[in-house]
Amino acid sequence: MEEKITDELEAIGETEAAFEAQDIESMADKEAAYEKFVWDNLKRNYIGNYLHGMLGMTGFRLVNAPTFLPAYLHLISGSNAVVGLALGLQQLGSVISPVFGATQIEHRKKVMPAAIWMGGLARVQIVGMALAGWFLHGQPLVIAMMVLMFLFGLFMGTQRVVFGFLMAKVIPLSRRGRLQAWRNATGSLIAAALAYAAGKYIIKADLFGNGYSTTFALSAFLTTCGLWALQLLLKEPEPPNLPARSGFRDRLKDFPRLILSDHSYAWFLVMQMAGTAGRAATPFYAIYVTHLMTVGGEVHGAVGAGAFLGVLGLCYIGADAISNLVWGYMGDKTGFKLVLILSISFSVASTILLMTVHEPWAFFLAFFGLGGSQSGYMMAAQTMILEFGGREDMPMRIAISSMAEGIMASIGPLAAGVMADQLGYGSVFGTSIAFLVAALIILFAAVKEPRTARLAAS
Repeated sequence: MEEKITDELEAIGETEAAFEAQDIESMADKEAAYEKFVWDNLKRNYIGNYLHGMLGMTGFRLVNAPTFLPAYLHLISGSNAVVGLALGLQQLGSVISPVFGATQIEHRKKVMPAAIWMGGLARVQIVGMALAGWFLHGQPLVIAMMVLMFLFGLFMGTQRVVFGFLMAKVIPLSRRGRLQAWRNATGSLIAAALAYAAGKYIIKADLFGNGYSTTFALSAFLTTCGLWALQLLLKEPEPPNLPARSGFRDRLKDFPRLILSDHSYAWFLVMQMAGTAGRAATPFYAIYVTHLMTVGGEVHGAVGAGAFLGVLGLCYIGADAISNLVWGYMGDKTGFKLVLILSISFSVASTILLMTVHEPWAFFLAFFGLGGSQSGYMMAAQTMILEFGGREDMPMRIAISSMAEGIMASIGPLAAGVMADQLGYGSVFGTSIAFLVAALIILFAAVKEPRTARLAAS
């Protein structure tokens, strides 16, 4: 009797082991099929992501470059504090929205439908900025711009999570750097030419009654074309395993586990917050330079204010285009930690140049350096976050990263605007340098290259 029971228990154990082995084999087959789908459709998805990124980069650069929008806000309000408040509201919108975006996509087999909605809503706000400039004046215009910038940040926060996750699904790790390099480079080249043309021929000429509104309308058109291209071309795989759908509050409770489970990732978030605080001075670079040109007299009479902004935009966005090729290939070869270190270092050096040499050539060179450093920072930060941990938690990691940056980015511009009004631009730039140096120290001391760790684990 005992022998019979023992035999039955052994048989049950063998059956369970067989089922476990079958499940493991089945999961391995699903993963292999997933990878095969990615590589089979890589060309199509590469082109779709390239066109989306290139046209989106072109359009969004016209809004987000530290030239036209800060200058326009200063023009209609006459206050650095208002500029800082408006830009802070834009970033405030991106603090909580990434978590909402992550909860909407992490359980879905297909992410593209959500991407169309969230990306489309972000573009609607740019159209609103253009219409506000054409039809509103005075205080109502300032208030409308603040509301629209808050909503723009809100939907850009969800968009960052959705499109970051979408790219990670369809573009292999070894190809992401060069994809971003080429799409950012070509997009930035077009944006650089458009920035110059917008400053000289649209804003200076006050085209269609408001040159800034015309520039925003052009931005909305280009970014929408990029979204259409991605929708038409992208073929999205279905992941072999998906987490169960969770509520917003439940995912917030998961934050400590996701952050503290990897100390390098936790310090990466601290570095992002310091780096974002250091970049809070960015919107005031163009205001500072045009102030010197029109009031201080150092570069007075060199060119008109609109054309001068166009040249600064050309330098900033042109550097973005050229440097992207270097950053992308460097990141694919060495990992993106080195890209972060170099880009933050360039930002410190460019800010020092801007503060100490008040000549047109120095301003152009400083904006060139700032544009290159900005592109490297954005590419490295957005790509590194995809390399920590597993695929299941990737949307939430992107959301946490966006929140960490958004918290500092919402506080930073307002604090910088008040500081500029009360203490002058020198204090703003000096504080920026201090935060950037802190980010560098954290990078060197506490953040490991996630790609190296991933390869070692495999």
